[in-house]
Amino acid sequence: MSELNTFSIAARCPRTGQLGVAVASAVPAVGGLCPYLRAGIGAVTTQSWVNPYLAARILDGLGAGLGPDAALAAALATDDRPDLRQLGLVDGHGMAAAWTGAGCTAEAGHRTGPGYAVQGNMLTDPGVIDAMARAFEESAGHDLDERLMRALEAGDAAGGDKRGKQSAALKIVAREDYPSLDLRVDEHAEPVAELRRILGVARCQLVPFVAGMPRKDGPAGALPEAVSAMLLRPPGERPGSAPADISDLLSDVIGLPPEAAERMAHLQAQFAPVLAEIRTLRALDLTQVHPAILFDPSLPYRGVPHE
Repeated sequence: MSELNTFSIAARCPRTGQLGVAVASAVPAVGGLCPYLRAGIGAVTTQSWVNPYLAARILDGLGAGLGPDAALAAALATDDRPDLRQLGLVDGHGMAAAWTGAGCTAEAGHRTGPGYAVQGNMLTDPGVIDAMARAFEESAGHDLDERLMRALEAGDAAGGDKRGKQSAALKIVAREDYPSLDLRVDEHAEPVAELRRILGVARCQLVPFVAGMPRKDGPAGALPEAVSAMLLRPPGERPGSAPADISDLLSDVIGLPPEAAERMAHLQAQFAPVLAEIRTLRALDLTQVHPAILFDPSLPYRGVPHE
């Protein structure tokens, strides 16, 4: 077992029925161990001293018709150390449940609300959980990916994991047996900010690809021509991509210091196309279009005619 001291949210979108989990931690590859989702059934995050089998049993229970509280209780009853576990879940109807064992590292706790469960342990402050819940509730008009991202950002801004930062993940399922979104930052100084940047790229490049994938209740078909054409281009030439030196370009264009990592990552996601265009324009050689014009302030004093 691995101890994943972390903060997370499991949630459901009432408009689309999508289920998702967003999570961050000061251990690597948190997205590979904590989130477990089944389309139409539920979303579970298991953390602290992780027991992935609890998540699987909860999803089995939900699939068999148990409510979230009953599925959670039944799964914990099979475990020999429930005091070390922390779990949060929502079912396919948006009903939520959570558990924080007495042996979880402080600060530890959870909060549930309509369509979500927020939980965390080894936090800098209990306000991390409240900030995440508030961010999710206040973003009700947005899609699930954005609501989960905002909740994670709120937890990060409120202090997050007291040991620091290392990894983050966001995973969403819709109607298919494969995820509609599965993004991970496995080793980064600012994983939540980096996850925001990757989400911006994924919205432009990955989401259209997944939208054209085969469906279990329809013909397989093929990717739309526009999506195929986009993916045949090099990554740096696709919508949403950012040049490798975008941080330097941001600093140069708007004067933002490179050490402002979180703000830098947000701006990278929002303004990458504009910055890419600036970079392209700067690289253009216009001498063949118009020769260089040189201004020589000494000309009026030379006593020679101008050409």
